Amino acid sequence: MRNRNILFKIVFCLTVIFLFFSPVFALEIDYSEEIKNIQKEIEEQQKTILDLEQQKTIYQEKIEIKRNEAISLKNQISLLQNQVLEREIQIKEIEIEIETANLSIKNIQFKVLEKKEEIKDYQKDLKAVLQTLNQYDQKNQLEIFFSNDSLSEFFNHLRYLNTLQGDLTHLLKKINLIKEGLELQEKDLRLQLKTLVNLQSDLKDKKAKLASEEQTQKNLLEETRGVEWKFQSLLAQTLEEKQDIENEISSLEGKVRQKMANEKENMAEMMEKEGNIVFSWPVPLEGITCNFHDPDYPYRNWIGEHSGIDLRASQGTAVRAAASGYIARAKHGGLGYSYIMIIHNDSFSTIYGHVSEILVEEGEYVKRGAIIGRSGGLPGTSGAGSFSTGPHLHFEVRFQGIPVNPKDYLL
Repeated sequence: MRNRNILFKIVFCLTVIFLFFSPVFALEIDYSEEIKNIQKEIEEQQKTILDLEQQKTIYQEKIEIKRNEAISLKNQISLLQNQVLEREIQIKEIEIEIETANLSIKNIQFKVLEKKEEIKDYQKDLKAVLQTLNQYDQKNQLEIFFSNDSLSEFFNHLRYLNTLQGDLTHLLKKINLIKEGLELQEKDLRLQLKTLVNLQSDLKDKKAKLASEEQTQKNLLEETRGVEWKFQSLLAQTLEEKQDIENEISSLEGKVRQKMANEKENMAEMMEKEGNIVFSWPVPLEGITCNFHDPDYPYRNWIGEHSGIDLRASQGTAVRAAASGYIARAKHGGLGYSYIMIIHNDSFSTIYGHVSEILVEEGEYVKRGAIIGRSGGLPGTSGAGSFSTGPHLHFEVRFQGIPVNPKDYLL
């Protein structure tokens, strides 16, 4: 009976100890194990990215072959299909990179927590050493000497004090080293967060381009009805229209600048208010579907380089003047290409293409931000023109008549 009581007491004590300490055990996290698991996931993601890179290379080679072949409807459709497939891989790749960046951020956060736990542990040791040293500081050397029974005990105390001071120095160095490591981890975390933001922006642009390329493929089939001679006819018509617009813009730039020079005194006051030219975005930035001289421009191999940037915009979005200036051209193209051209000073001009509605008149002076028209680009609608890639605004910046990259001047 006595043995049973003793056994019961032991079991009871162990149960109390377990219940008391179990919340503490539950709160403890093995950061090193979490870090290893995340690192493993990151490595797997990186392998997937390498596989996608190989697939992307295959489509890039196919695209290059099609670009070098004779211009035909069949080749153009095949080119667009390969571009769409390549773009889908690019999107998948960026999505995985975003997942990897999120994992890296989580990994760094665990490392930061691990460092903080290390600092806490060393701070406890530091506190204990400081408390001991503080007790000795409150006594003078004579008190310590007379409190010991022998000289050897006194010297043992002195050696112990020296050891404590050495421990104190060691702990302080250790804490400083961990803090430096913590600062590096936090800096790395900020860089990863910045990378994540850039990747999310890139993903948005790639998705906008994919939607544009898919729409282009669909439009091309609808406009030609899959017939080669219709494609060649539209191609000839588009090339002629493009050349006519280029001639018109060059001619207008010369005439308007000459007029500005003749009426310099009357125009100078208004034109000088702008100072150095910095352009505002003509529509809210929702994505760039085609860049300046974009190598992926679907009509590059037979129409030529893309002379501006295509800004994604819903049909009928308000188009605003990127800077103050004079309306040199407000061309209503019917179902053809409609555009607005503004001359800003002796060097710069801007062009707003595929507009579905024009709200200004030629010769009118407009201020920065003034609504000058409505965006278009939807195939078969007013101002869209042939081979439009869907709703967007085509925006150009020209320096002394030559197209330059708008991104270099947009604020």
